[in-house]
Amino acid sequence: MATQTARLLKRLRNDFQLSIITLMGFFGIVSISPYAVYRLLHGNYLVGIADTIIVLSTLFAVLYAWVTRDTVKPGIYLAAVFSVGATLIAINLGVNGLFWIYPLILFNFFMVTPGKALLATALVLVSLVSHALLVPGSVFESDYQMVSFLVTCMMASVLSFIFAFRTRTQRDQLQLLATHDPLTGARNRRAMNEELKIAMASHRRHSDSYGLLVMDLDHFKQINDRFGHHVGDQVLVAFVELIRRCCRKEDRLFRFGGEEFLLLLPNTEVQGLLAAAQNLLSRVGKELHSPGGAVTVSIGGAVLRSGEHWESWLQRADESLYRAKSEGRNRAVIADEQGSPATLAARH
Repeated sequence: MATQTARLLKRLRNDFQLSIITLMGFFGIVSISPYAVYRLLHGNYLVGIADTIIVLSTLFAVLYAWVTRDTVKPGIYLAAVFSVGATLIAINLGVNGLFWIYPLILFNFFMVTPGKALLATALVLVSLVSHALLVPGSVFESDYQMVSFLVTCMMASVLSFIFAFRTRTQRDQLQLLATHDPLTGARNRRAMNEELKIAMASHRRHSDSYGLLVMDLDHFKQINDRFGHHVGDQVLVAFVELIRRCCRKEDRLFRFGGEEFLLLLPNTEVQGLLAAAQNLLSRVGKELHSPGGAVTVSIGGAVLRSGEHWESWLQRADESLYRAKSEGRNRAVIADEQGSPATLAARH
């Protein structure tokens, strides 16, 4: 029980949007449920049913987010349900129902992107004003009250938009810094470990095939020593750009050492891994240069075995890299599923 609780808390800490949906859902259920019961008991069935639908929809959305790990669809769904529900409640209750629009504005900016939240708020306000103009006195007691309400709601929306936009931008920047190498833009070791775990789980559940290439630039220390670290940095950036041009969109590149990189290739068997390694050897040898001349790369590769742990998989690829370097560099050594290595020398 304690272990399960710890896992749930860890998910909440690691997934910001899931924690927001869970927290807002909890407060939504706790705050709206008493109103639903009260209104149903006192015969206000339309508003009571609307409250009940909101509570049940919130519960469903939170459970959906936890089970599927998808927080985008539940967020949009909750924003839509709460917006429609709050509009119906305001139309039915009049001035007393308008108080729910203010927490709705904040709720939407937490649930969906700032643009979608602003659109949802605009649609709610247009619906209320349209109904008030068609049925005078149904929502607002006077035009002055309607104008005051619109002005305060728009102010709240603009301020919420600014806050939500800045928060989302800063969170994206922090996420980028946490998962990417600042020099080359490749994903870092932390992201690599997570991706390898995901690949292992996908292989076990769906038998998806994955290949791994570990790459090390040959004699890179000499470049730094002879021409300076700024030149070495330029070579690393150029290498990453070259690898990205050679890769498919679904391939993932990581930097997990000074001049060591890892390329994760989904849906790749041994032959595909051999072809990818040969292509990289050729392209790097022809297109990557430093002031001292051409720069080459040594590559070790392995295909994920059935039931294999990701750390063992990475170790096999690393051992293949070590063999490629010991055999003279500028070559690739790929271990097949039985562990027998195949060596590819660069074609000149």
